Amino acid sequence: MNESSVPLADRVRPKNITEFFGQKHLLGKGAPLRTFFERGDFPSMIFWGPPGVGKTTLAYLISNKDSFSFIRISAIESGVKEVREILAKAAQSQNDGNKTILFIDEIHRFNKSQQDALLHAVETGIIILIGATTENPSFEVNPALISRCRVYKLHELDEEDIKSIIYNALKNDLVLKNYKIRVDDFDSLYKLSGGDARTALNIVDTAFRQTEPNSENVFIIDKKALENSVVSKIPRYDKNGENHYDTISAFIKSMRGSDPDASVFWLAKMLEAGEDSKFIARRMVIFASEDIGNADPSALNLAVSVFNAVNLIGMPECRINLAQGAIYLASAPKSNASYLAIEKASADIRNGVDTSVPLHLRNAPTKLMKSEGYGKEYKYPHDYPGHFVKVNYLPENFSAQYYNPSDEGIELKIKARLAKLWCASKDNG
Repeated sequence: MNESSVPLADRVRPKNITEFFGQKHLLGKGAPLRTFFERGDFPSMIFWGPPGVGKTTLAYLISNKDSFSFIRISAIESGVKEVREILAKAAQSQNDGNKTILFIDEIHRFNKSQQDALLHAVETGIIILIGATTENPSFEVNPALISRCRVYKLHELDEEDIKSIIYNALKNDLVLKNYKIRVDDFDSLYKLSGGDARTALNIVDTAFRQTEPNSENVFIIDKKALENSVVSKIPRYDKNGENHYDTISAFIKSMRGSDPDASVFWLAKMLEAGEDSKFIARRMVIFASEDIGNADPSALNLAVSVFNAVNLIGMPECRINLAQGAIYLASAPKSNASYLAIEKASADIRNGVDTSVPLHLRNAPTKLMKSEGYGKEYKYPHDYPGHFVKVNYLPENFSAQYYNPSDEGIELKIKARLAKLWCASKDNG
């Protein structure tokens, strides 16, 4: 094979940990992976982190450390039968005194039965399992398998890490080292790569191939060259994965924090990544009651209108409706009093509070019911001044105050009215 045709990221893959950039919390002096490399003794591990941060590279480095038999499979392409065949061969190798590393990429895509097939082999040391996942193992990997492995979180690379990786490639790659290449805008490169080393290397390699040398025979890779090397930067997002939940969480928290700019930013990320616009709209309807409530009752009407608009129009035009709704909800006064009220009332119901309806609140459509006292002594509020009469509407011998209006927006007026009617307390009503 002509090595120059191999992708740059593979050509410059580190051959030992001294060539590895980033993840200092794992590979720095005294850090856990550094200790394993120094001792040459490795447990089963799961590497969790975003793409392009070194999960696969670390697995290869471990396999090179000793005379391990290294087997790599993808959870997307492999089934239980293939796993069992690999484990049988690994058991035979163990009997011959050899160790086997089984590296499973995208291990979170293995179903329960596939993961369960690994348990005995991991527990008895037939294999050293190294799993790589972009998703939180707590949600995607069986607890039984997690308990038999060490889980290490790999962080997104920072700009200095990306810079070091690129400088190393320019200096040592068998192709690029033969040319004078200068990267002029690492800030743009970092933003375009999103902290993904593989992406950064591919961008530089493409930019180099598309750039003409200047009069001094130097290939200058500037911002324009970098941007021309990326057709479209799609945000890192998996609609069924952790990033999906992280991003909708950031969106909700930004609206709750009254930051319309951040709200629109996270909204744009979701839409650019192809998130279901109806999913976003539904969350906005929930937010309107949970976090705004009666501080601005019109927020719920607007959120429902946005959902209807999304349903009627669809993408891409409905992004404007979503943006209008997100900005309004973020800018509106906030109150979670309605949310807290139903939570407290539900807790009382679940804890066994008597839920019998007092006789005076019961309907009495028949003579028999009236004779039994249904509706007796009910006081019709509209017959009293201010259309109000102080009566206990809760079960007998029970009092509670679930709704505590905030001092925000319209709810301040609601608070004043209720305080006047109930004298700030519903006890002994």
